[in-house]
Amino acid sequence: MTPTTAPRRLPHPAPDQIRLEGVLHALSDPARVQIVCALAAAESGLTCSAVEVPVSKSTLTHHYRVLREAGVVAQVYRGTSKVNSLRKAELEELFPGLLEALLTAADRQSRRS
Repeated sequence: MTPTTAPRRLPHPAPDQIRLEGVLHALSDPARVQIVCALAAAESGLTCSAVEVPVSKSTLTHHYRVLREAGVVAQVYRGTSKVNSLRKAELEELFPGLLEALLTAADRQSRRS
């Protein structure tokens, strides 16, 4: 008989725990904005390594953790990988237009560079 193990779960804030200042802090770093833009453009969740950000692996892990703890992304384990997705519906309900404004501004900024 093989023991069953529960899947690993990562802590995520409930929607009523997501604070605007936490979300804005999480979105204040260019690498994290790049991650959010990539996740917004994806049709489904992406693994951490699927988004190319010019930082070390440990720094990338930190960025995803900041985004998760702020309530911007949801992370689930699939095997040994973490799959990330934006919490679009929750963010739109809590802060209408914020995510769309961020994506539009990031796109405009990238065109100026």
